[in-house]
Parts: sequence; structure tokens; C-alpha cells
Amino acid sequence: MRVSELIDMLKDQPPDAEVEIAVVAPVTDDDEDITVDRYSVEGMLPWQDDDEDGNEEDVVIWLVGGEDEDVEAFLDAVEERAEADDHDHGDHHH
Repeated sequence: MRVSELIDMLKDQPPDAEVEIAVVAPVTDDDEDITVDRYSVEGMLPWQDDDEDGNEEDVVIWLVGGEDEDVEAFLDAVEERAEADDHDHGDHHH
């Protein structure tokens, strides 16, 4: 989904409505039963993966949700990684 598509989907919704992430998954691999885990969206994180050749791929936007303490720990870890990457690269230009 593109950001523009998400904006289009949400633009007609009440502006004070809560946004949640609903994760749908099978209960077990061999079963047709599913489970739905619901989480509030706690943040947004631009993410850029490297492809198999080490080249940067397009940026994707992660809507981040989960248990409060897990989300906080995750966002702290991502921030620490970004700071370490900035420190490792210093003033070098690539």
C-alpha cells in the first residue's frame, strides 16, 4: 500500500477515531482457525532495507504498534542504532 492510498482510505473517517493495527494469523499452520491481535498505532517509522546486493531499496513506512513496553523498547533500539550509524559514519560522505 502506498502512503497516498492510506491517506485516501482514511480521509473520510472521523478525525477523532482511533487507529489500530489488526494482525490476522493462523492459530496453527495446519488449522483453518485464525486469531486477530489488535494494537493501537503508537508511532511511524520510515524503514529502508538493503537488497541482496547491499543496495538500498525504497523507503517503506512502518506503522508501529504493540504492547507499550515493547514498542518503547523497539523505538529506543532503533534510535540507538541510528545514532551509532551516524557516529560510525561521522563526517564522511558516501
